[in-house]
Amino acid sequence: MAACTISRSVNGGRKVARLQEVITRHLKSQSSDLNLQSVSALPGKLKTIDDLPGPSLSTTAYWLFVKGYADKSHAMQVEHKGLYGPIWRSRFGPFNIVNVATPELISQVIRQEGRYPVRTALPHWKEYRDMRGQAYGLHVNMGEPWYRMRSALNPKMLKLQEAAAYTPVIHAVVSDLLKRIERLRLRSEDHRTVFDITSELYKFGFEGISSILFETRLGCLQEEIPTDTLRFINAANNMLTLSEIILFLPRWTRNIFPYWKQFIQAWDDLYDVAQTLIDRKVMKMKEKVHQGEKFEGMYLTYLLSSGKLTLAELYITITELLLGGVDTTSNTMSWTLYHLARDPKVQNRLYQEVTSVCPDRQLPTTDDLSRMPYLKAVIKETLRLYPVVPGNGRLTVENEVVVGGYWFPKETQFHLCHYAASHDEKEFPDAERFIPERWLRGAHSYSQHHPYSSIPFGVGVRACLGKRVAELEMYFALSRILQQYEVLPLDGAQTILPKTRTLLIPSKPINLRFIPRT
Repeated sequence: MAACTISRSVNGGRKVARLQEVITRHLKSQSSDLNLQSVSALPGKLKTIDDLPGPSLSTTAYWLFVKGYADKSHAMQVEHKGLYGPIWRSRFGPFNIVNVATPELISQVIRQEGRYPVRTALPHWKEYRDMRGQAYGLHVNMGEPWYRMRSALNPKMLKLQEAAAYTPVIHAVVSDLLKRIERLRLRSEDHRTVFDITSELYKFGFEGISSILFETRLGCLQEEIPTDTLRFINAANNMLTLSEIILFLPRWTRNIFPYWKQFIQAWDDLYDVAQTLIDRKVMKMKEKVHQGEKFEGMYLTYLLSSGKLTLAELYITITELLLGGVDTTSNTMSWTLYHLARDPKVQNRLYQEVTSVCPDRQLPTTDDLSRMPYLKAVIKETLRLYPVVPGNGRLTVENEVVVGGYWFPKETQFHLCHYAASHDEKEFPDAERFIPERWLRGAHSYSQHHPYSSIPFGVGVRACLGKRVAELEMYFALSRILQQYEVLPLDGAQTILPKTRTLLIPSKPINLRFIPRT
């Protein structure tokens, strides 16, 4: 009996000591002034995940399937934040998630994530890799293997001066986009309208990122798109759509519904095309070496020659980078053109800036972009209103953490509600309005919002690897479209709301008129 009592006392003491360590780390991570109480007095006051408010399983199912939020989970963030407060718990199937919906709470999670942060577990992606005997990519690897892979991919991509080397490639793709817009508008009945601009910009995004990652043009913007390219595009769409469905379905449903087989087929197609393109590059490099010639190239050439990743790792990693690089460009550009068409004042101000820096339709350079603050403000405001990923994840693998006065153990899954944070009236007055001016230096609201209130590309070591390339694609494409055209909505066009399909996308096709500028 005495031994048991001593054991419980020792274990309890260890738990308090561990809590004190976690709290101390949490307090040190905070940048704001805190009333630092005695750490030894805090453990007993901390609440846990069981103390969090939040919907039950049946309530969540009601919200999703009866109230119709299944494709509006971004809006559900805002609703639940109003009902339960800035931090709440959600349970659905095997998932037990802690939602944080203010910039302060998001920053608390990120600042305690450790050296090797994990966004969220993707067991179905891992299962596919294991089934096919493939290497793990950035989305499946964890810990040191993930860090090694990420460190190999960062150079030539994240630094602006390195990404600037892709300018000629991007401009070539933008030129093809402009030619396609011209063909489509002339083909329309009024010789002005381009229907479903998002699908066209998706092809642009696909062509742009592929040209950099694979160092080859896939023909996405041609009149007749090659068969393998169409297969690649369809596979990317199908995989992203099916991935979310499979994640929520129990394993026993795989023999009932076709989704798992379709998911496997989509990944097979993606991997096959990517492997073919990379192998083709490897053969060209070998031929150059055999002939005693120097081989030149950009991102893929750098990765292949560096030897930091195996060929198997390159197959899957390049494919995953492609998946992350298409929608950022296409969806953000779609929403930007949608708002510019509806706000002539904003469009004219942006046009004046572009033409003052690059008169006579000169191709903008990266140096020119530094003199276009309004262009950057327009993109920032679009990404605030429509973050490409409305919510991101963090799985606490390394540390126990304290967030919002609650203690959470390792293996806690957090959902960072970026959409709710970037639509908070306290951070952004008139949050539902498109106001690019709020991002200009000297504007009253410029320094008022929390730095974590709108982080569409993430922060830290888990920040979006393709951020610089995506920004260059959007800046160059938008500035050159405005050099050529005035963009207008169709007469009587209805308001288009976003919907969630893993990513935040337009709920309806965006149809716009492109009027040539004289």
